[in-house]
Amino acid sequence: MPRSASPASSLTDEELLDLVQRQSLRYFWDFGHPVSGLARDRTHGNDDIVTIGGSGFGVMAMVVGVTRGWLGRDEVVERLHRMIAFLEKAQSYHGVFPHFLHGGTGATVRFSRKDDGADLVEMALLIQGLIAAQVYFDGDGGKEPWLRGRIETMRRAVEWDWFTRDGREVLYWHWSPNHGWAMNHELLGWNECLIAYVLAAGATEHAIPPAAYHNGFAQSRTFDNRRVQYGVELPLGPDGGGPLFFAHYSFLGLDPRGLVDRYADYWAQNVAHTRLNHAYCLANPGGFKGYGPDCWGLSASDGPEGYSAHAPDNDRGVIAPTAAISSLPYTPELTMPALRHFHDDLGDRLWRDYGFVDAFSESAGWYAETHLAIDQGPQIVMIENHRSGLIWDLVMRDPEVRRGLARLDFRSPHLSDTPMA
Repeated sequence: MPRSASPASSLTDEELLDLVQRQSLRYFWDFGHPVSGLARDRTHGNDDIVTIGGSGFGVMAMVVGVTRGWLGRDEVVERLHRMIAFLEKAQSYHGVFPHFLHGGTGATVRFSRKDDGADLVEMALLIQGLIAAQVYFDGDGGKEPWLRGRIETMRRAVEWDWFTRDGREVLYWHWSPNHGWAMNHELLGWNECLIAYVLAAGATEHAIPPAAYHNGFAQSRTFDNRRVQYGVELPLGPDGGGPLFFAHYSFLGLDPRGLVDRYADYWAQNVAHTRLNHAYCLANPGGFKGYGPDCWGLSASDGPEGYSAHAPDNDRGVIAPTAAISSLPYTPELTMPALRHFHDDLGDRLWRDYGFVDAFSESAGWYAETHLAIDQGPQIVMIENHRSGLIWDLVMRDPEVRRGLARLDFRSPHLSDTPMA
């Protein structure tokens, strides 16, 4: 895949979006692990650590690359077969992979002291990406039918119901062969975990009952909000909205347009969250240098003091380009000026071979050298969803996704002919 052009302010908006997508795609295509083909967690880290959720984002990014003509269809099918073949032999727990794997051996890489086993949310993000590929590569010849079958086998292996801990009305994030349920981390909203409940409710095998969503995820003290903050009424989530990846990760594949349940309109939710994040940065109560109408976006990213989930209630003066860029479908009138600022005004400090660096802090005079899979991938996918709705259309065509949404009592234009059973 050839390198893209260097930054130039003469680019049209469409050319700039092309450039950001294509350059960021290089993170997954050129920088993918040489053995597994999976996405490395980050640049300037341990090159053998691959990320499960970030690899799901990378699969979606490769589908975008094929559609845009930047990658060959057959070569992406080959890469996906290599990734799946590796995962078929990698360590998993009740069908679920850990947060990190060793990219050469498939062994679990411990995320934290007791987090050395299954990570259900990372698995859901991986499956979301694999669904996009399973639907997209629909050919009858070559290796595409085999690819679809291998993905289906991996999906059916996930024991979603195991993660209710013997039938409790909630999903649990982690299980360890060494520590069991010691992490004791319930999947409670509002956050990035919606996709896990949708997949678990719609699964052909090992499905969970809808009560786990309604009596678990939706009963968190940070689920319902309805308060007006900085002139924006926030339907769901903690005060300030939380990091902006809440509006991205599950909605790389779940189409929020017209997606409604008894709790919220999810398009309105994500627009409100994005506008609140922008309004907070514009108000800039912390007095951080650089914040303004064209320089905003708080989300999980690296920072001068290390990685953190930056948000209005955890503001350290760190702007992550992925936060504003991945919000393009929700607020194009706010995102494009920010994208222009990052590229045209700060490009000499932010733009690298794999797209924008992870984050920066003008107050600290700090600009990351790193790129992270979980921040590069959403930029590619959400730009494409804004431009064509490609990934939304693919994932929402999947029968299990549709069944999961229907069983949880969601309404969507995609579900008009979907039975609940």
